Amino acid sequence: MTAEPLPLGWLGIFRLGLVQAALGAVVVLMTSTLNRVMVVEYALPASLPGLLVTLHYAVQALRPRFGHGSDAVGRRTPWIIGGMAVLAAGGALAGLAVALMGENFAVGLALSILAFLMIGVGVGAAGTSLLALLAARVAPGRRAPAATLVWVMMVFGFVVTTAIVGRLLDPFSPERLLLVVGTACAVALLVAILAVQGLEGTRAAAPAAPQASFMVALRAVWQEPEARQFTVFVFLSMLAYSAQDLVLEPFAGSVFGLTLGESTRLASMQHGGVLLGMVLVALLAPRSGMPLRFWAVSGCLASAVAFAALVVAATLGPPWPLATSWFALGLANGVFAAAAIAMMMQLACEGGPGREGMRLGLWGAAQGIAFGLGGLAGAVAADVALWLTGSAAAAYAVVFGVEGALFLFAARLAMGIQRGPAPAHKSRPQEGLA
Repeated sequence: MTAEPLPLGWLGIFRLGLVQAALGAVVVLMTSTLNRVMVVEYALPASLPGLLVTLHYAVQALRPRFGHGSDAVGRRTPWIIGGMAVLAAGGALAGLAVALMGENFAVGLALSILAFLMIGVGVGAAGTSLLALLAARVAPGRRAPAATLVWVMMVFGFVVTTAIVGRLLDPFSPERLLLVVGTACAVALLVAILAVQGLEGTRAAAPAAPQASFMVALRAVWQEPEARQFTVFVFLSMLAYSAQDLVLEPFAGSVFGLTLGESTRLASMQHGGVLLGMVLVALLAPRSGMPLRFWAVSGCLASAVAFAALVVAATLGPPWPLATSWFALGLANGVFAAAAIAMMMQLACEGGPGREGMRLGLWGAAQGIAFGLGGLAGAVAADVALWLTGSAAAAYAVVFGVEGALFLFAARLAMGIQRGPAPAHKSRPQEGLA
């Protein structure tokens, strides 16, 4: 009988974090660098990169299929490396496509659509299998800090990539864009391959459960009450989480009269709050004795309170301490996000073994679709509310109120997950943001 693999130590978790950082490095090129080039250097409508990014999110609906594939073969590494290869190739193709837009827009657009589809496939395959490997190999007491470490390393990938690429692209030229983006994608793929090499082992795990067809396996997971309820929780909470992305800075400018630099500094303060919130969960959750559900519910409730404060801010205007509200929102969001990812890792191994990838794929699809809809929905809701009320302050207050209500509903759903103690497992190591 094959011995079960040992739980991952912190070095192993850090190596998986490097893979997540490499994944984030490619994605941020698409959402930040190429977005700016299309809108600023080529003077294209801002909706074009927005639609391309939404296309990449739409492909996340395939995550359950990728998770089932890695469940069936019993190994995650080939799916991680294969997904990263598709992602890196898609990123390099996107750089070529944008570089071509200046000379032949139609060809550049066609290649961009193909590239962003590849990016979505790569993120889905690599990200789902990475989380499945993390879920199966992280000890229960390390779930919250492991989730935080992996998330923070993804953010680290964002920061380092944008800082280096931004410097290398000056002065801008299509040739330089192609070279810099292609090199960054190649380096990210190399880092991911080296980080995951030998981490899982070379022997495929024996299937813990008979491997049914994809649709049969998907129905089986969907019939699990906790898996189904957690899917709805992930969708609603991530919809509320992402709907603020395209709303907060315009709100600061329209209602509070802040300059672009001032609102950007506030956004940085908010992101700092997110990281602090995640670190607090990583440090306190293992020592508190409280279930992860407590931290997820607390983060959702605190986020709802923070959005209520922003409703008041929209009503009162500049006298309100906006910086404090933004930081508090980030802190609450960070607590919620870290706890939700850790809960994913925990629930992935429950309800029957052998379907970790399918479960994480289902929740990853819910998250990806929510992120794709969230930013667009928030901006559209603000426009519709402005048209109905004729007041920017009232419009933003309505949007913030809806986001707070979504977090309240998400908290109610989370309270019903894992009411009793988690089922005991054999000493199997078990263990959460594309």
